[in-house]
Amino acid sequence: MTFPFAVRDDIPLYLAPMAGVSESPFRRLCRRFGADVVVTEFLSAEGIRRENAATLDKLRFGADERPIGVQIFGADPQAMGDAARLVTDVFAPEFIDINFGCPVKKVVRRNGGSGCLKDLGLVQSVIRAVSLSTHLPVTVKIRSGWSEDTRDPVTIGLRCQDAGAKALALHPRTRTQMFSGAARWEEIAAVTAALDIPVIGNGDIKTAEQPVSRCIRTASSAVLIARGSFGQPWIFDQTRALLNGKPKPQAPAIERRFAIALEHARMAEAYEADPRGAAIEFRKHLGWYVKGVPGSAELRRTLHAVVSLSQVEDVFADYLARPQRWHDAEAIGVVSERDSDLEESPAAA
Repeated sequence: MTFPFAVRDDIPLYLAPMAGVSESPFRRLCRRFGADVVVTEFLSAEGIRRENAATLDKLRFGADERPIGVQIFGADPQAMGDAARLVTDVFAPEFIDINFGCPVKKVVRRNGGSGCLKDLGLVQSVIRAVSLSTHLPVTVKIRSGWSEDTRDPVTIGLRCQDAGAKALALHPRTRTQMFSGAARWEEIAAVTAALDIPVIGNGDIKTAEQPVSRCIRTASSAVLIARGSFGQPWIFDQTRALLNGKPKPQAPAIERRFAIALEHARMAEAYEADPRGAAIEFRKHLGWYVKGVPGSAELRRTLHAVVSLSQVEDVFADYLARPQRWHDAEAIGVVSERDSDLEESPAAA
């Protein structure tokens, strides 16, 4: 299936738009590790059209992030069209993506995100308004429906295609499911068979092997990787190798993993105006990078308290110099029962 913008592989691998995660530093890192396409965090159309400084700041991206899409959300066709026009004229991404999938309350209570799925006429009006406001390809991300009673991804997909969407990503859960239960990839197969535009599969991808088997099973045109990229941006290189029939590269050793985490942290510090705020915001990434290493719970507890990049460097250096100290601290019960709560799970937009 032909994509409406240039991609380098037959089955492109997308980094999903994720609030608080898919910021420019992480997008750049994932591109370096093999992501074919990246998408911004989802951004409010109202914030864009009103030129809200914080919203526009999140639209910054570099040449090394292309091809990139800007994802916008809202339930007012006029506002969505205005936002698309500004994004096109000022930022010139490769495509504009409309979010009809976000399940969080503060978005859907205004009918944004997956809230739009309660009214497919509104969905079509939004797509048409955006398409008329830009020369860029317009793509959409949807869920399978608002609720089990309205679950009908094929109909939703056909309505999006008829309104002018040039590609469609499906997360096969309903809004009321949030992230519970299993993503129904058989629905991605059904939508792929019914539509004439590329269909991008998304949901429950945690290992490099899963996209390969699911693409074969569903004939989807691409894969959107969200939480599977947390703390392991190399999942894209691993997945690409498997798709090309090559052995899967090994995950980096602990020393290399820490080096990648520090590189990511430096990129985040350089990108943000407030170094202390950047370090605090980066704590979630640190928790993901150290997941599964020996003594990880004690290590996460320590990293969750850092307020500067230099502290992160010191913690990693101490771990590599005295790994047994971290293992022993965890073994004797220094870690609190709440440590598992340190791994936040921002919603994929």
